[in-house]
Amino acid sequence: MSVKQERPSAVSSALAKDRLGIPSVVFFVISAAAPLTVVAGSVSTAYAATDVVGVPLGFLLIGAILAIFAVGYVTMARHVVNAGAFYAYTAKGLGRPVGVATAWVALLAYNALQIGLYGAVGFAAEPLIKAWFGSSPPWWVIGLVFWAITGVLGLMRVDVNGKILAFLLITEIAVVLVFDFVGLLNPASVGFSLNVFNPGELFVGGLGAVIATCVASFSGFESSVVFAEETKDPRRTVPMATYISLAVISILYAFSAWAMTVPIGSDKIIQTAKELGPNLYFAAPKEHLGETIATIASVLFVTSIVAALIAFHNTISRYIFALGRERVLPAAFGHTSATGAPIVGSLTQTVIGVIVIIIYAIYDLDPFLQLFFVFGSFGGLGVLLMLAATSAAVIAYFIKTPNNENVWRTKIAPGLAFVLLLVVIALVMVNFDTVLGVPPDSVLRWILPAIFVVAIGFGLAWGAVLRARKPDVYATIGMGAQAAVKGIK
Repeated sequence: MSVKQERPSAVSSALAKDRLGIPSVVFFVISAAAPLTVVAGSVSTAYAATDVVGVPLGFLLIGAILAIFAVGYVTMARHVVNAGAFYAYTAKGLGRPVGVATAWVALLAYNALQIGLYGAVGFAAEPLIKAWFGSSPPWWVIGLVFWAITGVLGLMRVDVNGKILAFLLITEIAVVLVFDFVGLLNPASVGFSLNVFNPGELFVGGLGAVIATCVASFSGFESSVVFAEETKDPRRTVPMATYISLAVISILYAFSAWAMTVPIGSDKIIQTAKELGPNLYFAAPKEHLGETIATIASVLFVTSIVAALIAFHNTISRYIFALGRERVLPAAFGHTSATGAPIVGSLTQTVIGVIVIIIYAIYDLDPFLQLFFVFGSFGGLGVLLMLAATSAAVIAYFIKTPNNENVWRTKIAPGLAFVLLLVVIALVMVNFDTVLGVPPDSVLRWILPAIFVVAIGFGLAWGAVLRARKPDVYATIGMGAQAAVKGIK
């Protein structure tokens, strides 16, 4: 069979161009980060699980590290435009087998992040439905409803998804800010204490646990590059969207984590977080604004999760598409529909999602702790591994590729990011039991990282197989749209 017959056509192997501007990409990125979900869930968990008051400073620290990483990341994006992002960058910089290994890590990590959200949305919506109607279907039925909605939207034009996310995200951030200011208008007796931003309150024995708990909250910030092929001006849109998203996320998380302490008092925040859990964030608004406002916030908590579901679904389907287009996965995965959406990739992710939901339903597993927290923590670790590998890839790529970029963008920033990310990964691994919410002696804290080790080994082996048996496929790894064009010549 000829190469031409094996590959999909260039038309069906191209994502829709010129459909996304800077605002749309920002909406995708911040929606994946799910601000309300993080503020209501992760922040309260960070206070309760770590016994550290300096959580707001922890968010700023992680944001700063990721901003340094973004320097090399977006510089690479100007030279390599590919929906596979991490996969393509590591393939170009560290070699094609490493690129394939990164691809397997990406598929595991992003699928885990997205699928875990089905547990969160079922868990969050179930009490609301029960309060309104007197009874509620089990969480997995609710999860299947949102699974179907997400699957349908994944087959639509990417800009349609962007508009839906814009509405959900603006509403979500508005509620976060309103709740923050309710807390600020009702300070505790200690007043507006800023000691939570004191380095002495963060760099204590629980530093590693804070970093490990906070880092997953940024998962999704890197997805701007995934949409590069569909933007109107990739060289401008991707960097701007990345930096804007990081700034908004970091400041919003830190500000909200501080505002949460104001009505309670920084001296009492840890104990209160242990007592109230995720309800900590809704306590002050419920007291001062009434039950109706608190209910509205709970509804928006659900829509926050839905927005993240849509954003991650779009990211995953494009990764699958990129791998299919280059035949690292079967060529069928590299097809797009008439709307320009990666149809097979989208359907594949949808099928994986329903399988996991059904398994959790059959075995009656906890949707929040055993699905959302475990899958989310696992996915967050995978993203960290890809960030570190990409930082190294940026340095290697620009060393061997002629360019007119300055040394800060190509060597210093990515080198610094690589070192800092290795430190973060080490802290996460040491405190992975805290992130997962399991006992220190739980085997889960070692099994989940081991899955990535196996995936990396499998990816390296598959890359070697392609090099030996399918050199034409191996040659196009990381080429993006050029791979499809090459295949029809």
